[in-house]
Amino acid sequence: MRWVLVVLGFAALAACTVTPPPQSGGGGGTAVTDTVSDGAPVRTIAPGDVANAVPRPDPILAAGNKSPYTVNGVTYEIMDDYRNYREQGIASWYGTKFHGRKTSNGEIFDLYAATAAHKTLPIPTYAEVTNLNNGRSIVVRVNDRGPFHPERVIDLSYGAAVKLGFMKQGTAPVEVRVLNIAGVDDRRGTTLGSYRYLQMGAFGAESSAQRLRDEIATVISAPVAVSPVSAGDGLLYRVRVGPIDDPQQFAAVRRQLSDSGYGSGQPLP
Repeated sequence: MRWVLVVLGFAALAACTVTPPPQSGGGGGTAVTDTVSDGAPVRTIAPGDVANAVPRPDPILAAGNKSPYTVNGVTYEIMDDYRNYREQGIASWYGTKFHGRKTSNGEIFDLYAATAAHKTLPIPTYAEVTNLNNGRSIVVRVNDRGPFHPERVIDLSYGAAVKLGFMKQGTAPVEVRVLNIAGVDDRRGTTLGSYRYLQMGAFGAESSAQRLRDEIATVISAPVAVSPVSAGDGLLYRVRVGPIDDPQQFAAVRRQLSDSGYGSGQPLP
C-alpha cells in the first residue's frame, strides 16, 4: 500500500520530496506505517511528453481484484457495475518512492506512464480524468489500489499529474469517467505470465512514434514496431515491443527498458 501524496509547496522539481502524515495508500498490497518521502523525479517532463493510455479489452486479473478487502478498518468492494461510472472529487499523485515497485496487480509502477490507482474500480480499467480547474484531460489505465484517504477519488502517476497541470499543487478537483470498451474479457484467472507485448506509448504524430521505436531498438534485442489504431476522428500510433513468449525474457526486457529511462511499458496479451 502506498501513501497518498500531499504536496504543500515545490521550490524546484528536482529537489522536491514531501513527508506525508501517517495514513495508508494502496500499492502492492502492503500497508505502509512509517513516514517515507515521495516526490518528483530528477528527470522532469512536459505535458506533451505524456501519452494517453490506449483503451483495449485487457483481461481482468485475479491479482488486484480481491473483494471485499479492508484497509485501516474500512472495507471496500470492487464494483460489478462500473461501465457508467462517473465521479467528481479530489485527485492526488504519487512518484519516485514507488517507481519500479509492483502495483496491486503485480505490474511495475512507471511514474512517467498514464496510470492511476482507484479504491473500487476493477483492475485494469480505462478512465478519462479531467482537471476541473483547467479543462485538461488524460486517459489513464487503473492498475493499482488507493488513495485510502476519505476525500480523494483517484491517485494518478506523476506523468498524469504533469499532463493535467497540477503536479506542483499536489491535488486538484477532477472528474473521473470510465471508458466503456466493447468485449472486455472478464477472465479473472489471467496472470501476467500470459502477456507477450509491451506498449511503450501512443502518439498522434507518426514521426514521434517512429522516433521512440528507433530509440528503443538500440536498447533491446526484442522486436519493436509502430502500428496505427483509430481514435475518435483520427489515428494514434502505438509503439509496441514484442511478441516475447518467454515470461523471464519478458520481465528482463521490462527491467531493461525501465533502467534505460523509457519506463516499463503497459503489458498486453
